[in-house]
Amino acid sequence: MRASSRTGNQQPHYLSSRMQYLRENFIHPPFDYEFELMEAIRLGDENRAMDMLRKINELEAAVLAVYPLRSKKNALIASCTLYTRAIIRGGVDPEIAFHLSDTIILEIEKITDVERLMHFEYEMLVQFVAMVRREKEDLSYSHIVNLTIYYIREHIFEELSLQRIAEVLGVNPSYLSDRFKRETGVSLTGYINRRKVEESKHLLIHTNQPISEIAFTFKFCSQSYYTQVFKQFTGMTPRQFRHHEATSIHD
Repeated sequence: MRASSRTGNQQPHYLSSRMQYLRENFIHPPFDYEFELMEAIRLGDENRAMDMLRKINELEAAVLAVYPLRSKKNALIASCTLYTRAIIRGGVDPEIAFHLSDTIILEIEKITDVERLMHFEYEMLVQFVAMVRREKEDLSYSHIVNLTIYYIREHIFEELSLQRIAEVLGVNPSYLSDRFKRETGVSLTGYINRRKVEESKHLLIHTNQPISEIAFTFKFCSQSYYTQVFKQFTGMTPRQFRHHEATSIHD
């Protein structure tokens, strides 16, 4: 009886936590925000997905653990689970989707500071959307060139080279280089750099991540080389591009 009385006088932990959140004016992101984000991912709409994630992150985040690092990791793992379901609904094979999810969760656990996790949140979103877009594309190249393009997109945040890709695909580097250039009209290195520049644009637009860190994220050897390559494809430097996009948004 004494135990029952004591239990009855205590608030359940979830209730006291809820009351604390309300006292601090915290609410979870509106359901329509989450729905819009999941739909954008399902459809492979990267710009829309980035916009929705930015809106969600402008709200105060839920506290999912005592320590901020663990809380942010838990939040990203929860998002990863939702994104995985979204890309499966978008047509990605479940085995491929779950493999991507497992890989990303391992990366989340390796990160040791909150700021890096905040940047990784956007990188994670790019990877999930890219998976859907790749699934929807009907590439008309030969099998070996299609495999090359798939590999580049799946490993866009890694160091990529002709030698490495040829080794993974089990073909001669000279053969792969010639075949890729003949079918696509661009060199393999040029294609890799163009893809990295295109993907990096989203981090320039939707995050405050320093340009040096973005260059590192996409494994450019230096910020100056990233700037050189970026200007080659866009006609402006990353800093000029970021400023131009920020000005356009506020106009």
